[in-house]
Amino acid sequence: MTDLSSVNQGVSAMALSTLTQLSHQARHAVDSVELGFLAVNESHALATYRQGAMWLAEGGVQALSGVVQPEANAPYVQWLTLVCRELQGQQRPSGSITSNDMPDHLGEHWREWLPAYLLWLPMQIQGASGHVMGGALLLARDEPWAPHEIALLDEWRDILQYAYSQRLQAEPLTWRRRMTRLPGQIRRRPGRLAIGLVVVGLLLCLPVQLTVLAPGELVPAHPAMIRAPLDGVLGSFMVQPNQQVSTGQPLFSFDDATLQSRLDVARQALTTAEAEHRQMAQMAVYDNKSKAQLAALAGRIEERRAEADYLQGQLQRSRVVSPQDGIALFDDPSEWIGKPVTTGERIMRIAVPEDVEIQAWLAVGDAIPLEEGAAVKLYLNANPFSAVAARLRYVAHDAEQQPDGSYAYRLRATLDAPTDQRVGLKGTVKLSGEQVSLAYWVLRRPLAVIRQMIGH
Repeated sequence: MTDLSSVNQGVSAMALSTLTQLSHQARHAVDSVELGFLAVNESHALATYRQGAMWLAEGGVQALSGVVQPEANAPYVQWLTLVCRELQGQQRPSGSITSNDMPDHLGEHWREWLPAYLLWLPMQIQGASGHVMGGALLLARDEPWAPHEIALLDEWRDILQYAYSQRLQAEPLTWRRRMTRLPGQIRRRPGRLAIGLVVVGLLLCLPVQLTVLAPGELVPAHPAMIRAPLDGVLGSFMVQPNQQVSTGQPLFSFDDATLQSRLDVARQALTTAEAEHRQMAQMAVYDNKSKAQLAALAGRIEERRAEADYLQGQLQRSRVVSPQDGIALFDDPSEWIGKPVTTGERIMRIAVPEDVEIQAWLAVGDAIPLEEGAAVKLYLNANPFSAVAARLRYVAHDAEQQPDGSYAYRLRATLDAPTDQRVGLKGTVKLSGEQVSLAYWVLRRPLAVIRQMIGH
């Protein structure tokens, strides 16, 4: 510390007592924030001033008199930071500074921000990692600084310098503090910055495989689609969902009451037409006029027979059977019974349990280039630690609208090996694309979002 004998003899015993009290408060400050508040506000007990500031080379302005928290982007704080860096660069010792001591671009704004006389009290503070950083206590007022005041405040500066070093070494090195220290470290060690940039550049050039995720599930690879063979109302189901069925086994039937009634009427009309034809044939032996009507009656018989055959075929088609062995995949039968359906409407699927593949929906924003045969893995929600491996079979050309309103491309992948997982299980599909640089892998999505926002 500065030898107390150098303190101007005009300093009273009360001033020395005050310095002792402030020194005690500085040593017992909880952290550097409290210490900065003490430096810019309680120094009034040693000498009068209008404005006070505490500045650190790694962190900027830490405290301002009369202000709870300095705003780093405030014009005053930014200007004051430039002044401190200029004085530190000049290696100014403790002493009074005026606008005449500053470069023109700083001195011309002096009256706007500070009184005429600034007391510059520089510090060398030891940080948490053992390195030394610059700092300063600044006190400004309208009257010149007396020599005995400068000597007393310089002793106070030395006390603060030691207290700051102790506090900063005791405080944890947080992320925010690391970031505020970074500019100072760069200025002291530019070589490390260059090496760091080279290392980061090399890392960003490392090749990585481009991958995306998409919702997916296990689906039948080649199911038999069972569709409504006619317009009508479903009457009953002979099987239950996920039931094993065999070829020719009845699956469901339509309500055939109307068809049966129409068939009975058609058959009765056919019988009547045949009777009329026989009667007219007997009369034609003696009556030439009746002979002329035989051709018309024969045509009516064919018409009635065709109608009856058609209705008979419809009645047979109203009872749908399975075209192959497999599992019946459809919704709750109670939701179907009594429901009108149209010809071609899908009712169920018959799937072979071993013949399954992966289906996924790739969002438009994730549509990376994918080659046929690309690696695909499905992580099922029911078994997330074991992936089902497959190879990409195809990706749809056009995107389809999803229930949530978004659009996605359908893709199918053939399994590498049979699986015991059942059809319908859902999960997350991982799709592997081409090799790209790490920089592209990191920036692909952010750049896509920015491009969508700016419209280019």
